[in-house]
Amino acid sequence: MTTTALATALDALAAAGTATGLGGPEARAEGERLAAAVAESSPGAPTDWLKATAADVGPEGSTGRPTSSTLQPFFDAAVSARRWRSAPTDLLEHLITTAPQHAPGYADALAAVVDAAATLGDPSISAIAAAEGTKAVHRSAAAGRETAPRAGADPGLRLGAPAPTPSATEPEPATQAAGTEPEPEPADEPRPLAELLDELDQLIGLGRVKDEIHRQTELLRIERLRAEAGLTSPTLTRHLVFVGNPGTGKTTVGRLVAGIYRALGLLDKGHLVEVDRSELVAGYLGQTAEKTTAVVQRALGGVLFIDEAYALAEDQYGREAVDTLVKDMEDHRDDLVVIVAGYPGPMARFVGTNPGLESRFSRTITFEDYSAAELRQIFAAMAGAADFEPEPATLDRFDRLVADQVRSEGFGNGRWARNVLDSAIARHAWRLRDVERPTVDQLRTLVPEDLEDVVDIGTDSEATL
Repeated sequence: MTTTALATALDALAAAGTATGLGGPEARAEGERLAAAVAESSPGAPTDWLKATAADVGPEGSTGRPTSSTLQPFFDAAVSARRWRSAPTDLLEHLITTAPQHAPGYADALAAVVDAAATLGDPSISAIAAAEGTKAVHRSAAAGRETAPRAGADPGLRLGAPAPTPSATEPEPATQAAGTEPEPEPADEPRPLAELLDELDQLIGLGRVKDEIHRQTELLRIERLRAEAGLTSPTLTRHLVFVGNPGTGKTTVGRLVAGIYRALGLLDKGHLVEVDRSELVAGYLGQTAEKTTAVVQRALGGVLFIDEAYALAEDQYGREAVDTLVKDMEDHRDDLVVIVAGYPGPMARFVGTNPGLESRFSRTITFEDYSAAELRQIFAAMAGAADFEPEPATLDRFDRLVADQVRSEGFGNGRWARNVLDSAIARHAWRLRDVERPTVDQLRTLVPEDLEDVVDIGTDSEATL
């Protein structure tokens, strides 16, 4: 039943892709990856996904079910699409930029895929709630509304801010193959520096981060002006280290840094390519260098953002990636900026593992945890972006949850607030289960009881930024 629903939804998505000019196979491949990411945490989902996508699972184990090694296509697809759980897919972004009139229909087809994926395996209530959030993100983006933070879902939210302009996120070609990232195309015109800095300043919290980015911007602006005047200037490193707990806005700020560097004339495209160890390291020595260089090529003219970069220091494969990265940074020092991100302690050790890293990453920016008041703002903004309105008493209940939350390393910050909202949305739906025709107010209003019994959501092991 569930596999049939997903197969049907993927067929419909492929048809929508063909109708909008994206291409049926490309749309299906994107849907398969999104479905895997949505179902990733549900026991039994990999087998269901493989059946629904007709993936080649190879020989079966003694139980007649695919062995763990044959489930790899599911996990590869899920890893490649995790960011789409809280940000529009690449093809949807392309439609929003090039043919916005077709975006809502394609977003609806993606939503049907998400619905079907949320039934795979044995999903928990949190997984189902998260799927509702994923649907809201895609539909809101297609409708031109401000969504919760993009790409990586880093919740550096603004209040009362307009949706990002098309130039803030580079359009993606419609010919993307499953499991790969297309090379971004440059926007026609860079966004004005003042506009980018204003967007930075409107992010919730992050006072120290904003100060550091402003200082870095002025330093590089003056260096450029000195060079244009024929004056001698020291060569300043443009690469950055971002350290802090998950959900503190690192990816959001990284994307703004890419735009700022472009506005300063330091980068040609100003796009951001976000990767982690899995997208840099191959299974055999020698292959890793090729894989890392291919990622660097995609990032040329923009920013390469490496999440949990310290994982590259774990073994010889990761060290090969680091050695290759250091060489590529030197070869492309005029058209590549690298930002490495992760927890403070491990990142300090990582940078110290290679002399080339130490010399290139001289500036570290610390992202502090959000305060209780800032988390309340983020929760309210996320709810509003999803067309929900918490009652004042609901926000008071949220404050009590924040007060009771242990703030240890790994605390999810904005992503913790996102998890609270996802759980509240699921409870809201259950509360209205016997109401055949809820009013608009009922459909939008979150009451305090929707936030009851929210437990075990303080750390998002997958949300590292």
